Amino acid sequence: MTVNRSIRLDAVLIQAVIAGALSFSHLHDLADAAGQSGWKAWAYPISVDLLLVAAWRRLRTARGDRAAWAWFVIALIASLGANVATAGLLDLNAVPAWLRIVVAGWPALAFLGGTLLVHTPADATPAPEPTEEPAPIDLHRTDDTTPELDTAPEHTESAPELPAAEPAPEPTPVPASVPPALLDHARKLADNHRATTGTPLPVASLRTQLGLPAPVVDSIAAYLQLA
Repeated sequence: MTVNRSIRLDAVLIQAVIAGALSFSHLHDLADAAGQSGWKAWAYPISVDLLLVAAWRRLRTARGDRAAWAWFVIALIASLGANVATAGLLDLNAVPAWLRIVVAGWPALAFLGGTLLVHTPADATPAPEPTEEPAPIDLHRTDDTTPELDTAPEHTESAPELPAAEPAPEPTPVPASVPPALLDHARKLADNHRATTGTPLPVASLRTQLGLPAPVVDSIAAYLQLA
């Protein structure tokens, strides 16, 4: 089974290849002119590009890292400086002493920058401190620390105890499934029967008049307190 793989060329990829090749060549020529001949001249472009890539990778994860920006600018100046120096502005046959010193000290500087970029952890964003929510206030709770005032006089005669009043019967809750209009109609039927006969309306008669299921009529009768 064969798989056809095609490489799509675009303008950005072509520009990257051209820029990398020219920058690599210029760095090699500058290092060779500064006294770094042979394989050492070829190692300088690799060192500059690696530092540039390391700084760029660090900036992708930490945009505000000042150290990453500093090493990125240093590597960019080294690359652009070699491009400008080899464009005829510098006599490669008579390289100044300060440039020889910079080229000779570049490997140690690049190693320091790469080590700091790779092995220094990025500053983590501090997590927000949890805010303490106020405890809910219980309106029904009595404060135990509040002293109770004794308002009763010191010398009082004991009053006779009165019989406790019987609690009033709780009203029957309104059935939730019965409409208010139906309750009013049933109440009118019960009132008319009481006014006519003087007795409560029987539940069986209420069922006949309403024509509803027994559970519904029973709940209405319980609400109207019918026998």
